[in-house]
Amino acid sequence: MLTIRRVALVLALFAPLAQAQPRVDPVPGGITKVAVAPAGEARPQVFYGERQTLVLGSPEGWQALVGIPLETAPGDQALRVRHEGGVETTVAFRVASKTYPEQHLSVKDPNMVEPDAPTLARIESEQRLQDEAKIQWRELAETDTELMAPSSGRLSSRFGLRRLINGQPRAPHRGLDLAVPTGTPVRAPNAGNVSLVGDYFFNGKTVFIDHGQGLISMICHLSQTDVREGDTVRPGQRLGASGATGRATGPHVHWTVFLNGTAVDPELFLPAPLAR
Repeated sequence: MLTIRRVALVLALFAPLAQAQPRVDPVPGGITKVAVAPAGEARPQVFYGERQTLVLGSPEGWQALVGIPLETAPGDQALRVRHEGGVETTVAFRVASKTYPEQHLSVKDPNMVEPDAPTLARIESEQRLQDEAKIQWRELAETDTELMAPSSGRLSSRFGLRRLINGQPRAPHRGLDLAVPTGTPVRAPNAGNVSLVGDYFFNGKTVFIDHGQGLISMICHLSQTDVREGDTVRPGQRLGASGATGRATGPHVHWTVFLNGTAVDPELFLPAPLAR
């Protein structure tokens, strides 16, 4: 016969834990929460396309926290849910439309706009490293999804802006920018493991923090980095200092948040939107 203590332990394994959760915005570049299993079940595995998604618990049940790629067309989407025992179900959700404003930037170095062949080879090599860091999956019993901005300062560019650099269309802005002087301390948005540190052509000096279950921060354009790959960091721990390395029009901190391998709006993970 199970003792009361053992019964409590068994129930805890199947009971979702309540935790702070980000704001929902089910648009391209946003996030949505989808109920995937009742509270009485073990936490399921959930997949959006090929990527596993973060699953949060609450007394009401398990919810998948899903990052929606910027290129997603509005309409119906589906998750694949793998329950205990291998049974799979499909759960639908809907993506709404959103139009992001344009941003025009001027960059003096022409190689930063139209890279030459040797530079393109460097960019491709660096991109492979960063792409691997964006899709890492580190299993955790619980992931804290409430983040803090990596630096204080004025919000100079929001997520999703359709960018034109020297009049030429370029990839949308997949993060947010905080305008701060060079040398301003830059801190970890939450606890995690340092999964990648490098100095890259476009992003400059960069740190990736793996917060667990596919939630990852990338912080770029630093003047210096104070952590190494493999380090474990605390919430708010210093990662380095702000700067203007890589392709930057001035000193600032760029922060991207990846969820199930796709860049999403970092402001959704903050307790409140940032002021401009």
